[in-house]
Amino acid sequence: MRVRLVRPSSYGGRPSPRTLRAPVAFVGALLLVSGLAACGQERSGNGAFKPSGGDEDTAAAAPAGTAPSQAGAPSAQPTAQVNETVLERYRAYQAMYKRVYEINDASELATVAADPLLSEVTKDVERTKAKGEIWRFTNVSNPRIYARAKDGQTVFIVDCLRTLAGYRFSAKTGKRTGGGSGDAYLYRVAVKYDAGAWKVSDAVRDKKC
Repeated sequence: MRVRLVRPSSYGGRPSPRTLRAPVAFVGALLLVSGLAACGQERSGNGAFKPSGGDEDTAAAAPAGTAPSQAGAPSAQPTAQVNETVLERYRAYQAMYKRVYEINDASELATVAADPLLSEVTKDVERTKAKGEIWRFTNVSNPRIYARAKDGQTVFIVDCLRTLAGYRFSAKTGKRTGGGSGDAYLYRVAVKYDAGAWKVSDAVRDKKC
């Protein structure tokens, strides 16, 4: 099941992240890379994000925000530089994700996210706004790159994401209406090279970590 990245696991009886449709298949065979975090060594129990096979990957990625070009293409840069850029973009996604729920406006989310995740989060923000709710939450993240597509256009992150607290507020009165402490779950995240920039495109939640 696909889930959003950074909402706490539950707030006062309201499940979150919400269960979404089954994840789409990612294009291309995947290659495992070294340096898995201990928490990230567990495989997903729902059949998603199980990379294997392929030749040694030398792909890398363009810095965020650059226009597509031969010099900026994923295959033209060192893997270490790609990894650094991808992790920066993932952190930027988390920061933006937190912001869009605080202001109930996902108009800037496209700078760090791509479909299918972009559409799903945007629709949920719209539903949240229609209910007159605002969400605020605090998370601790520990992302690691664990795989990449053979063509270098998609890089996969594993993250033991801990929600310290998440609270729901009334958009009208500002009063807190629910929430509490959260849990820590392992997330497997796809970050793809899209129109010259790395963007988070999909995520699945795995076991607790």
